[in-house]
Amino acid sequence: MKKRVLDLGCGRNKRPGAIGMDRVKLPEVDLVHDLNRIPYPIKDSIFDEVYATHVIEHMDSVLAVMEEIYRICRPHARVTLVTPHYTDSISWQDPTHKWHLNSYSFSYFEPSYHTNHYTQARFKIIRKELEMASIWKLLGFQFLINLDNRFPGLRFVRKFWEQYLCFLFRGKQLTFTLEVVKD
Repeated sequence: MKKRVLDLGCGRNKRPGAIGMDRVKLPEVDLVHDLNRIPYPIKDSIFDEVYATHVIEHMDSVLAVMEEIYRICRPHARVTLVTPHYTDSISWQDPTHKWHLNSYSFSYFEPSYHTNHYTQARFKIIRKELEMASIWKLLGFQFLINLDNRFPGLRFVRKFWEQYLCFLFRGKQLTFTLEVVKD
């Protein structure tokens, strides 16, 4: 069976083989809909993968959009979110950005998160990939911060960077890979 893929806010850059959804009718857009208008005109539990590249930071409510993504995804679907890190200047200079996110912004949706009782949407974080400016990549900072993806015991490195060093050695963007958790 072929995977059903949705590209939320695809604009002119729709993923090959995906259904493109955006609020502006462009040649690549298959479904025109304002992503802030909930519910989306999509049936429950039909997508195996959802991509939202530089979209979530523009939404009125991260919570509402994540709940919609959860609703339209099948169990174990993969969700990939790309967003600027809040220490990157692009996060603040674009006047349409409403949210400024970090490595822990989507931990809220994990099943074990202590205050997630305000939503039923559950996602397991599979991977968090931080991209940094070239100078910090060359000096190894990006490699060190992302080590927790391979070695969870080293997650203190990312935490230390987020809490104490991120304004000195700034991040550019984050890519989250999530798995939908449904019973």
